[in-house]
Amino acid sequence: MTDTAPLLIELGTDELPVAALPGLARAFLDGVRDALTARGIAFAEGARPLYGPRRLAVLLDGVATVQPDRASEVLGPYVNIALDAEGQPTRALQGFAQKAGVDWSTLERSTDQKGERFVHRSVTTGAATRDLLPEVLDEAIAAIPVPKAMRWGAHAHAFARPVHWLVVLLGGDVVPASAFGIASDRMSRGHRFMHDRPAWIGAPGDYVDALRGAKVLVDPEERRAAIISGVEAAATKLGGTARIEPGNLAQVECLVEWPSAVACSFDPGFLAVPQEALVATMEANQKFFPVLGGDGRLTEHFIGVANIASRDESEVRKGYERVIRPRFADARFFFIEDMKQGLSAMNDGLATVTYQAKLGSVADKAARVAALAKALAPAAGIDAALARQTALLSKADLQSRMVNEFPELQGIAGRYYAIQDPALAGLSPGDREALANALDEAWQPRGAGDAIAPSPLGRLLAIAERIDTLAGGFAAGLKPTGNKDPFALRRNALALARTIIEGGLELDVHGMLDSARRLALAAMVDTADSALASASGEKEQARARKSLEQAVAERDADQHSAVDELYDFVIERLRGYYAGRGVPVQQFNAVAALRPASLRDFDRRIDAIASFAKLPEAEALAAADKRIRNILRKAEGTVPDTVDPTLLHEPAEQALAAAVESAYADTGAPLAAGNYGDALARLARLRPQVDAFFDAVMVNAEDPALRGNRLALLQRLSSRLGSVAAIEHLSA
Repeated sequence: MTDTAPLLIELGTDELPVAALPGLARAFLDGVRDALTARGIAFAEGARPLYGPRRLAVLLDGVATVQPDRASEVLGPYVNIALDAEGQPTRALQGFAQKAGVDWSTLERSTDQKGERFVHRSVTTGAATRDLLPEVLDEAIAAIPVPKAMRWGAHAHAFARPVHWLVVLLGGDVVPASAFGIASDRMSRGHRFMHDRPAWIGAPGDYVDALRGAKVLVDPEERRAAIISGVEAAATKLGGTARIEPGNLAQVECLVEWPSAVACSFDPGFLAVPQEALVATMEANQKFFPVLGGDGRLTEHFIGVANIASRDESEVRKGYERVIRPRFADARFFFIEDMKQGLSAMNDGLATVTYQAKLGSVADKAARVAALAKALAPAAGIDAALARQTALLSKADLQSRMVNEFPELQGIAGRYYAIQDPALAGLSPGDREALANALDEAWQPRGAGDAIAPSPLGRLLAIAERIDTLAGGFAAGLKPTGNKDPFALRRNALALARTIIEGGLELDVHGMLDSARRLALAAMVDTADSALASASGEKEQARARKSLEQAVAERDADQHSAVDELYDFVIERLRGYYAGRGVPVQQFNAVAALRPASLRDFDRRIDAIASFAKLPEAEALAAADKRIRNILRKAEGTVPDTVDPTLLHEPAEQALAAAVESAYADTGAPLAAGNYGDALARLARLRPQVDAFFDAVMVNAEDPALRGNRLALLQRLSSRLGSVAAIEHLSA
């Protein structure tokens, strides 16, 4: 059995980039493991990255101390080429032996399909792992994807941050190695302030405990748990609950080596500012944790996490409270000034803000969204005038000081301003509240795990916004390519589909996309026309005239294929959505093949096909339908539209025809009502007649009339089997 020992490699640096730190640590671990694997050196699985603001570390258990022996076999020339008539080596064999470093007479022979040939077999004794670790280290460091390398000192070394120490231990022994001009040792470093001296590492297994004693929590999971525990405890003492947002927690974890929660507070007068702005300031700018009250509202307290257990915590608290005060004062100023201006007044400035060069201004986009919202409102049960007014105001807060400072508050700021805007005083209290909430909800879902807009008006505005963005993006030639998607069209398509499906809205997606595309193309013509009118100089006028001609030609062309492309783009986004819900790809493809106009209808069909797939008859019927479609595809001539009962000679085809007609009668109403599960359950009962037909009836009969009639019967059967989904996709 091969001896093993634990391995520790630690690279000590200045404070590493927070956003990149977890990725750097993972890449370092993967690089070491890959380099060991490439050399055949075994190690125990289950290791995870260890890191802190000033270090990247790899700790592996069960590393083989010796590389295994490696056998090699090199094939040489065939005997008829290698030896001459007297049995002496030819130049070909002599060259092969010389390259292998042996006398030709010591070479072995092997036989394959072409005959007997010479072969050189050898065994290379494995090297000691400690002798290979320097090159393993070099390869691992070279594989780290450093976002922006720094240089330091009077040498050519470059890394994410200057490197100051290197620990390489195999078992209890230091492995001689170097990196960035630093020789390996067993001396790590403790906390910069609480233990500013070397930390002795006796063996790899002592590493985590030794650094803990030096006031460094090098295990990120332990560090994260300490942060959460400290923050929650501090918030509880304040009578509230800490808001621990995962992204904020991840950044704080990469900023501290020895976390210490510090309870702080601010002037309650700042709570008059929208709490989202205060929370954004605390989390994004200062990496603090807000404290919420029992009602979920922000309190005047927050928790900071220091990278030191201070002897005088009050001084740390004063510093945190001092740094946040001017940010809050700015937010309050922005809010007060925006409220003076009013949301409706902000809207007037959108005409001078370009949305996209070909699609006009932000005001133009708001107008298109308003037209779509007004057209869709009756189907969604929304007052058309209110829908239009809400959409026209949906971009107004882009002109606010608050959103200019905190872009993530778009929509949220609009909600606050709409509630107080005197220009909206003519609305009923209910309509005003609905409008204000919709301005915020229109941007939902804001992320992958976010819910859709909760109110009907919010959903309608979200749909109109996404429809215009998609149609305009495609019309302007901004279709996503690879990882480039500047207008987030993929995310918008998924948000559109989710809002329709989860909102239970029966909307004709194809029709919506067609209307939106026509509005976008008209906008492109208007924008190009305006550009031509303002163009000066012959070259500029020529370019503007060409752009106008292209826009007009695009507007007047047949839009069917372009709208189909948009529809397919939306449907493709649903592939991952349903995969996340556990829907097999075969079932998704079965429904997608029918291209349902309504995504809510698409969802009902997905549910129905999932239930059908569990039936014992499903697999056989899917295979039969696939067979039928192949037969029909290969049929020569035109298949009759109707079945002639007088040409049904065989008992099995008579029975199938009767069963098909009965199934048509029984499934007509469920299909019309969208009760697809009931329809498929009824169709599943056709299996005995379908099996009997294929066992007893020759479809391609010599008599053309019989053959055509049987094809017509199969065509009628397949049409009904595929009425909910193309079930042949379920067949392996």
